Amino acid sequence: MPFLAEPVFAHGTPGRSAILLVNLGTPEAPTTAAVRRYLKQFLSDPRVVEIPKPLWWLILNGVILNLRPAKSAAKYAKIWDQDGSPLMVHTERQAKLLRGYLGAQGHGALLVDYAMRYGDPAIDAVLARLKQQRCERILLLPLYPQYAASTTAAALDAVSACFGQTRNIPELRMVKHFHDHPAYIAALAAGIHKHWVQHGKPDRLLMSFHGLPRYTLERGDPYHCECQKTARLLAGALALAPEQYQLSFQSRFGRAEWLQPYTAATLAQWGRLGLRRVDVVCPGFVADCLETLEEIGIEGKAEFLKAGGKEFHAIPCLNESDSWIRALAQIALEHMHGWVGADAGPDELSQSRQRALAQGAPL
Repeated sequence: MPFLAEPVFAHGTPGRSAILLVNLGTPEAPTTAAVRRYLKQFLSDPRVVEIPKPLWWLILNGVILNLRPAKSAAKYAKIWDQDGSPLMVHTERQAKLLRGYLGAQGHGALLVDYAMRYGDPAIDAVLARLKQQRCERILLLPLYPQYAASTTAAALDAVSACFGQTRNIPELRMVKHFHDHPAYIAALAAGIHKHWVQHGKPDRLLMSFHGLPRYTLERGDPYHCECQKTARLLAGALALAPEQYQLSFQSRFGRAEWLQPYTAATLAQWGRLGLRRVDVVCPGFVADCLETLEEIGIEGKAEFLKAGGKEFHAIPCLNESDSWIRALAQIALEHMHGWVGADAGPDELSQSRQRALAQGAPL
């Protein structure tokens, strides 16, 4: 297999370090065709669906891609705004704000970019752009606080596949998770406190995480345990008693058992129990998206009110909050120890170039 072409190299050009934020992805538009393309790529990943490939191919292409895209497109249409997909908008802004914050802290030489695991901007295209910018060190920072094979590992798979076609591979580090990082927990707590200052406190807080099939826990995926730890630390930061909050899991798909308790069932139960007001926060998402805006903000609200509840609040995700951008910078810099400030100075680069040219280098 031929390698991808390398950027033209000139001796004396400084190598750079970069932070690559990676999120899950989003369709290009809230249309059936765009959602079908997105779902085909997403659901074809064996990290996402661990069903024997021949059987899953028949189910995916014979049933799911014929029925689900139109339904999902209608849901996307409810949350799509004039700037596009909320997930894309927030992720792009997070990258821009992180770049600006790091620059203000004296780290203006660091590159910051973002990519999507599924859809655009694709990981391989962004990695190619970073190489063109003479990037020799890359910190891969998947925007998933809790590690899961279907998310964090899938992002690394895409990077590895790209490097499998690369002759001159940059040095790579990866943030595996930050589910218990103090700055992340503090940013979550700050967002909830801000909401409560404006709207008062609820009868109970639900911390809803994206669900996974139950077998992932049994096969050794640490996701369930990391969600539990995040919830415990966040409750501590908010000084909540055990009866004032609960953890749950949303986005169940198919007939298999998933991690429990389920978010929808919990909200219905709380409505029947007579809880007047419930607030829901989604600590596993750092940016508002379909799962938070539509599944929680619209469907979850309807479930709770239908069951007898009176008031429902969906607390926004971290998005572009100052506390989250600071936390993101802290997480990144901690993982870049030894990289920041490691670039050679102008004099050293000039001397290196002169030595190379004297020894016959073409550039």
